[in-house]
Amino acid sequence: MPLRRCLPVVLVAAALVAGCASNATIAPRYTTDNPDLMRIGGERPSNPDVRTENAGSYCLEVIERWNEHGRTPDGQVLWAKDTLRKVVPCP
Repeated sequence: MPLRRCLPVVLVAAALVAGCASNATIAPRYTTDNPDLMRIGGERPSNPDVRTENAGSYCLEVIERWNEHGRTPDGQVLWAKDTLRKVVPCP
């Protein structure tokens, strides 16, 4: 009877050890198909001008800024674009 109670615990422990011991780590990918959102290396890209978008019954003021978001393993700067939107009266 004690073996039947311990068997599920032993199986779960074996599965956890096997999962943690594997080398299946996910390597980061420092590429993008859209350079308007992220860039790698170089100088900080220039921030685009503030623009107002008409959304029907209201308008949105869109502000985009490039910020440094860390570095790649080989030391290149990761630039990512942050977008801020604010509701404003239409002109």
